[in-house]
Amino acid sequence: MDDGVLMRGAFYVLLAAAATFIVIDMREINKAEAARPGFETVPDVPTFFPPTTAPGVPGAPPVQPSSPEEVLRKPMTFNLVSGGVLYAKGIIDPGAADRFAGEIDARGEYIKSVSLDSPGGSVDDAIAMSKLIREKAIATKVGEKALCASSCPIVFAGGVTRAAEKNAVVGVHQVFNASIESPSPDQAMASAQAITARVARHLDEMGIGAGLWIHALETPPSQLYYLTPAEMLKYRLTTNATEDVGTGAG
Repeated sequence: MDDGVLMRGAFYVLLAAAATFIVIDMREINKAEAARPGFETVPDVPTFFPPTTAPGVPGAPPVQPSSPEEVLRKPMTFNLVSGGVLYAKGIIDPGAADRFAGEIDARGEYIKSVSLDSPGGSVDDAIAMSKLIREKAIATKVGEKALCASSCPIVFAGGVTRAAEKNAVVGVHQVFNASIESPSPDQAMASAQAITARVARHLDEMGIGAGLWIHALETPPSQLYYLTPAEMLKYRLTTNATEDVGTGAG
């Protein structure tokens, strides 16, 4: 049987399973977030921060991200530096795509690449940012020990070239609609299916391999699947086989 048919079949099976269990996962996230210290945050935005455990422990990131969690919990900011690099740091909050579009309108001719450091957030804003990046033929990268998790890889996928530097922490998991308060199982399933279909379609349009999103579907929202440099290259999330990247751990 054609590999593409098998991949699509596996994708739909995993989609159904992810939607079935997503309510439980969302409740676990709410409990975990309630126990965290109170930082300045954006409400109702799905994000995930790697656990502060030693590398090599099951579920731990390959390295600890260098940016403090309290910084990454703030709404995304943009800072253009020499060389045409636009640093995008923080949560992809609702409205981040509009602010990003404003940066492009104001200084787009100087922006050559977008360097991401984000725990994710709004899927709608991530897709909009990704599409604009591709439309403007801008490159993307995740710097050394920077974090790009949850919906952030959607933005990363928009780059015409995409690089993950040594020890970049890139992770994926199931996405969900955090704006629905106490959803019923039917609401959660319908929302998960719709969002997953939108993300899968967008990644396909960006030329990203379907295997990447299968890893996301297999991973609950309360965890991250950390992509190795080899996997990022295999799924075409990165585009340069000679980029200086670390070995990582999945």
